[in-house]
Amino acid sequence: MNKAKTWSAAFALLLGLSACSGDTQTQGNGPGGNNGGVDAGPTEDAAPELTPFEEALEEREYDYSAALRIAALRLKGDLPTLTELQSVETASDQKSAYEALVAAYIADPRFADMQVDFWKNTFKMGGSVELDSAGVLAAQLVVEGRPLTELLTATTGTCPTYDPNTNIFTPVDCDNGVPVHAGLLTHPGMNAHFISNMAFRRVRWVQETFACTAFPAEISSEPEALSDTALYTAPWEFTSISGVANGGDIDFLDYQSVVCANCHATMNHMAPLFGYFDDLGVLNNEISVPKPVDGNPPTALIDWLPDGETTGWRVDAPAADLPALGAIMAADPRVAECSVARAWNWAMGKGDIVDTLSTVPQEVFQTQFDDFIANGYDYKELLYQVFTSDDFVQF
Repeated sequence: MNKAKTWSAAFALLLGLSACSGDTQTQGNGPGGNNGGVDAGPTEDAAPELTPFEEALEEREYDYSAALRIAALRLKGDLPTLTELQSVETASDQKSAYEALVAAYIADPRFADMQVDFWKNTFKMGGSVELDSAGVLAAQLVVEGRPLTELLTATTGTCPTYDPNTNIFTPVDCDNGVPVHAGLLTHPGMNAHFISNMAFRRVRWVQETFACTAFPAEISSEPEALSDTALYTAPWEFTSISGVANGGDIDFLDYQSVVCANCHATMNHMAPLFGYFDDLGVLNNEISVPKPVDGNPPTALIDWLPDGETTGWRVDAPAADLPALGAIMAADPRVAECSVARAWNWAMGKGDIVDTLSTVPQEVFQTQFDDFIANGYDYKELLYQVFTSDDFVQF
């Protein structure tokens, strides 16, 4: 596959439709046809039937001028100049002329502005220097061609600033009492902005931002029937989280009306890692998030997990602290898939992948996904590949 698959793959997967197989039989009454009920079998030139969606997609044509207008608005925040448009329209090789301009837009200083805005919107954080710095960090990684996984693993410079007048990023170390930083996982702005009972808003932000799905995050291949009406679907042991029966104040093991553990099996194994940050995003020696009971006292570890249970990213991925969590997430192909899907949706003008359920099957961007990993998680190179893909330049 030399480019990402066309949107026909997306429609087929999303709508459960598929093209007929190559076993299509001729049905005519002439020579070689199915005359008198005799099956003539497949012929070499029998074409598979297309769904109406696939037929419409097959009718698309390359339009590099239209693609250039969209790419310019996304990448530099302005329409292409008349000279740029004419250079593509009159070029003997429009594809090469278009791709050269996309590369120029990514090298344009205004690209940094667009990336800062994109990541602030993606992270749902902004309005102060501290909150802005999360999006600035992501934009800096993109502009400088650094691995995007540093959002989860960077130990220094995780609270940078950006000057839109000079388009200069300045590294700044976050100062919130963290001995070893882990990108945005230990970021003071993130932890302050998403303060909540038992750190669950922080956990939700991490899941939706980096895995592109809402909870429940894990589904077992062998769900467990807790009663005639309650099905436990998480892969963790049901009693691996706390409830009133094993020492917790919140009964996450309740399943009378809803099976709380379907989501909290994963959430409770992550939340303690974020529980030591207070409402200012400062790390403390004691758990510093409240629990939703009378008086809102601080949460205790037993409220999340019973004695002997360890924290982790997934059931098969334990993590003792946030640097370990960041390293595990950075190596998770599902996190890389999320990054590529966000780039694809942004280019195609879709909404937030979680908020609007604008999911994209990986098969659609398989080439870009493979190259993203092979290129060391270089998001700038990924954007170039997405904006020059066949799907982007066909209308």
